Amino acid sequence: MSPLNEEQQLHIRDERREQIMSAALKVFARRGIIGTKMSMIAAEAKISHGLLYHYFASKEELFTTLVERAMIASDEAMQTVYDLPGSPIDKIKALTQDMLDEGGTDYFLLIHQARTSEGVPDKVVELMKHYSMDNYVKQLQALFREGQEAGQLVDGDLDEMISSYLSVLSGLMVLNVQKIGGYQLPRVDVLLRMIASL
Repeated sequence: MSPLNEEQQLHIRDERREQIMSAALKVFARRGIIGTKMSMIAAEAKISHGLLYHYFASKEELFTTLVERAMIASDEAMQTVYDLPGSPIDKIKALTQDMLDEGGTDYFLLIHQARTSEGVPDKVVELMKHYSMDNYVKQLQALFREGQEAGQLVDGDLDEMISSYLSVLSGLMVLNVQKIGGYQLPRVDVLLRMIASL
């Protein structure tokens, strides 16, 4: 068997790094940074504890890397909502479905941990300031204003409407993640009744 060339080695290294990050996301999302040990991440990734340190020097570095990735992806998703086809209410509906998609549950929990937990690294604190809820409200103002002008959204203060919309979605995601018996995530069209003009 011939030795791996440099490109193959880099590919294997990248795959292992993603494997570690995927495992870390699951552990951090459930336990937060304080409740997580590197050994837990290694066990979740099914690798040796020592190998983990070849990729990340500390759990703080790994946590920061994941939060930064999540915040950039979240910001990009908010910005690309304007490129979606359809009317303003169609775009808001697509954004709402995307935000409530269970595939993003671990990322949502990670961001929630980053915003609310003690002991997060300073860089994460700075990321949370940079990607504040105010930024999301500002990013959605033009879309919601367009929806009001088209008669698709109720009249009223835009910032208050957007803040209420985002607060309801955040609360629903927390409830959905907890898997409370008897709880059912409402349909998107039902949720949008709080902002849609009838």
